[in-house]
Amino acid sequence: MRKIALLSSTLAAIIVLVSFSAVGLDNQALACKPSCSGIVDKAPCESFKVKIAFKNTGKTEGTWSINIAFEGESWSWSGTAQWLTLKPCKTKTLTWEGTVPCDAPVDSLARLIVYYNDSFTPLNWWIHVVSNAELTITSSSVE
Repeated sequence: MRKIALLSSTLAAIIVLVSFSAVGLDNQALACKPSCSGIVDKAPCESFKVKIAFKNTGKTEGTWSINIAFEGESWSWSGTAQWLTLKPCKTKTLTWEGTVPCDAPVDSLARLIVYYNDSFTPLNWWIHVVSNAELTITSSSVE
């Protein structure tokens, strides 16, 4: 009887520990970290690459004209339109490469917008323009 009670207590303790561990993992996975904030720092004239996966969720084959743009109050950039043909339930990733305009003001933001046929969808990706200048002390003296 004592062995059964000890075994039951040990088993209950293990279940509780595993449950707390699982809750901790879930909370950590749901937390948004700076690396997944959707904001990418880029300097003026710096290049970037955008990859977007598309899926045909319809029941027939479809063809779309797709383009992207980064749009903000201070600057914008537009990609080149691409044609995409997909059979039902099929997925394809399209890629665009671009450059932040050299006259984009430091600290400005532009949001990624996807245009397809007569519709558009703003995505939660932003380019934040940062300074490309760095100050380094090369020498000093005190007399």
